[in-house]
Amino acid sequence: MDCSIFSGRDPEYADIVSGFLDEVENEEGQTIGIEERGIAALSALIGCQGVSAFEAVLRSELRGGLSPVVVRETVYQSTAYVGIGRAMPFVEAMDRVMSEEGISLPLPSGRTVSRDERVSAGEGVQVSAFGEMMRGAWRTGHVNRWLAGNCFGDYYTREGLTLAQRELVTFCLLMAQGGCEPQLEAHTRGNMNVGNDADFLRRVVSQCLPYIGYPRSLNALAAIARVESADNKG
Repeated sequence: MDCSIFSGRDPEYADIVSGFLDEVENEEGQTIGIEERGIAALSALIGCQGVSAFEAVLRSELRGGLSPVVVRETVYQSTAYVGIGRAMPFVEAMDRVMSEEGISLPLPSGRTVSRDERVSAGEGVQVSAFGEMMRGAWRTGHVNRWLAGNCFGDYYTREGLTLAQRELVTFCLLMAQGGCEPQLEAHTRGNMNVGNDADFLRRVVSQCLPYIGYPRSLNALAAIARVESADNKG
């Protein structure tokens, strides 16, 4: 993230922030892939509503080679977890930065299912991530039907991110918001089910810590530990 915007009036703050970001990014045993780090950082900044930092990180990630489609899918998916009211400023920020970086909008469509197929397709994603217990869950009430059709059918079925990457997006959004620990634990298990193991998730927390702070990072580490403990007892 470019901290030069602070360097004129707040040079010491710029030095502290940029130095810590560099330290975290290169901490031995706590690194993750470049693409996953970009996805995690952008998701965490949406979750904690850090729109200014989001713009700075997005610009840096795009210049570093992060796919605009990956960014779009990360931002779109956030709507299911932070709501339209809190997602819209990030859609606007994304479009503004992409336009300034010379990226032609709109990007190619990412849809893979029709509105008539979305509940069934979303249920399939739920089963893939959470197991057979999710089959038919959408029939138990209108909110569960919306969850299958909108959250998983409208977003998770889109092209541009793997299922493991989509679960990573969700984990970071929930972690960064705070107060979502039951859902965070559920998606910690969902991440593990699709290949994002506990060690990887702990490294994700480390990489997001500068953006979301220590309290929510420590809560996320505790959630991972609880899921691990429950699995070991089982």
